Amino acid sequence: MTSPVRARWVLALVALTLYAVDILTKVLAVRHLDGRPDVPLVGDLLVLHLTRNPGAAFSTGTEYTVVLSCLAVVAVCVVLYLSLRVRSVLWAVGLGLLLAGVSGNLTDRVLREPGPMRGHVIDFLMLPNWPVFNIADICINVAAGVILLQAFRGVRLDGTRDVEEESA
Repeated sequence: MTSPVRARWVLALVALTLYAVDILTKVLAVRHLDGRPDVPLVGDLLVLHLTRNPGAAFSTGTEYTVVLSCLAVVAVCVVLYLSLRVRSVLWAVGLGLLLAGVSGNLTDRVLREPGPMRGHVIDFLMLPNWPVFNIADICINVAAGVILLQAFRGVRLDGTRDVEEESA
């Protein structure tokens, strides 16, 4: 358990840094990939391929863009609320990653065409046999892993362990 101030600083640093990386890479992807052929980075293993995604992961729910935008707003609010209780550095990293990822994709939904709350998310990283994704998607998935790890370890947001875990 660390001080709440330190944990919040970690959360903020992770969130702001990765949010900026996500936004910057999307701007660069649109600027350099729009209307151009795919760019192999590591042979066919990693390819830059620009796509605009109106849906969620794996392009599901493409007709529910406004609902997805509203859920993202709720998710950002929940993470910000939880950040008030965080005292664990690993929880701070997980929540920072989640905040960066959700905020990055929400920014696209709010600011990009076809309009506010209906905007399409910029995806540009492509692996074989996998949907095209972006830095925000990576953040969300890594956050899920960190949060699951902390939950399985029985570590609460404040850094304490579950009572059953302590007595075992």
